[in-house]
Amino acid sequence: MKKLMIASTSTIHGSGYLEYLMPTLAVFFADVKSLLFIPYARPSGISYNEYTKIAQKAFEKIEIDVKGIHEFKNSKEAIQKAEAIFTGGGNTFELVNQLYKNDVITTLKQVLENGTPYLGTSAGSNICGVNMMNTNDMPIVYPPSFTTLGMIPFNINAHYLDPIKDSTHMGETRETRIKEFHVFNKTTVLGLREGSWLEVLGDIISLKGNYTARLFQKNENAKELEIGVLNIK
Repeated sequence: MKKLMIASTSTIHGSGYLEYLMPTLAVFFADVKSLLFIPYARPSGISYNEYTKIAQKAFEKIEIDVKGIHEFKNSKEAIQKAEAIFTGGGNTFELVNQLYKNDVITTLKQVLENGTPYLGTSAGSNICGVNMMNTNDMPIVYPPSFTTLGMIPFNINAHYLDPIKDSTHMGETRETRIKEFHVFNKTTVLGLREGSWLEVLGDIISLKGNYTARLFQKNENAKELEIGVLNIK
């Protein structure tokens, strides 16, 4: 049975790395002693080692040891043997590029379908969708495919932002960009606001946190989804 936490972000305003999620993570990973970290997204271009140290420091608080996938000689085997897996945020294009380059995306999909507990934040959440086409990131590299894990039957737009009333900003809103996506694509998109996450237990997907989510479906008006079990077709 799938067991996933798909969070919009790792850090909310005024909070440390993963701090707002720690009470939930302590329960979610209650039986986990060690965790495999996938640092491929490299936020701000930091190294895998630097990124892994950030994750290690956070998970020390709930007594979970963290080791980066790059520290293993065999990446596939590391995924297959992992008690739990965490993929951090950063650039989704580079994350997906490395998952394909290291030939581990299929292996990751298989272990998650078989029940390995998984946490994704930001880019690590984007890859849980059907594809990565609703990321907000710059295309700094060209991955072999936009197809991702398909753990949920829709795409995530992490860090979803509502239009700011009376703002003089003339650029596109997130809603505008998602409408452009739906001109050419049918995949449903969920705008996940900061401080919110999805809990996936088997086929049951629930919205958690303090905020509603924004649902976009082709040729339909956007809808607000309340906290609780989601029924997205």
